[in-house]
Amino acid sequence: MLTGLLTNPDRKRKHDHTEPSDISLAALELDRLRAENGLKPLVQLKNEKLNARAREEINQLNADLLVSFAYGRLFGPLFLALFPLGGINIHPSLLPKYRGASPIPAVILAGETETGICIQKLARELDSGDILVKEHVRLLGRETTLSLSTDIAERAAVLLGNLLVNFQSATGKPQEGDSSYCREIQKEDGIIDWRKSAVSIDAQIRAYTPWPLSFTDYKNEKLFILEAEPLESGPETEAPGTVLGTEQRGILIQTGSGILAVSRLQRQAKKALDWKAFCNGERDFTGVRLD
Repeated sequence: MLTGLLTNPDRKRKHDHTEPSDISLAALELDRLRAENGLKPLVQLKNEKLNARAREEINQLNADLLVSFAYGRLFGPLFLALFPLGGINIHPSLLPKYRGASPIPAVILAGETETGICIQKLARELDSGDILVKEHVRLLGRETTLSLSTDIAERAAVLLGNLLVNFQSATGKPQEGDSSYCREIQKEDGIIDWRKSAVSIDAQIRAYTPWPLSFTDYKNEKLFILEAEPLESGPETEAPGTVLGTEQRGILIQTGSGILAVSRLQRQAKKALDWKAFCNGERDFTGVRLD
């Protein structure tokens, strides 16, 4: 039975307003269901650091097993010692490939045709623990980080439930093959370099949806490219970043190799628009060179 939840602290917003994490909000909904069945609410611990105070709070839960998913911090030996059955981590890649902070965007950026889910034992080295369960996930080439994250989360919940039924008899297998790592994504990673290929820019747009999104400069402000698709390469008659015109698939923009058809975009501080509505408001857009 789930006894407690360890999540990130509420995020501070303007005017001293705080906003709980998505996990924290989901826990409140779960508490409502637990109350209907006569169960106590979850204990929510929102600790910035896993220090002695945090360990004391965790110890009071008398939990047997730690389950981690996208927590973003390493667990030290003193913390893991609080759990008689140790700890496990749900990682959204086929380990040992794409260890680290951003495996889902990384597989999209790399153009992989397959990814997966691994439930592994927590180890001292990042994402290096023995694998208890692995599932392969086929990629169709149009996934975004948002859509793939949703799919993997739903699959992972089923995998975890099945594992926990017979957890004490489960055995792990060491990871095999060469390891690779992915770093934490920064806001500036969303800048579009139009000298890259249309295929590469399309992958970037999908990988950075919903954050940090992909953007270019237009009239000295950000123009977010929200949805697009690469077209077959043709003769490169204009400089990369030049808006060539429109056709049924959207606004055509020259890249370093091929043409990108943009179907949805958004000017900074404005609402998102489909390409037709955008062009109605920006009638001189054809011929512009995006920076």
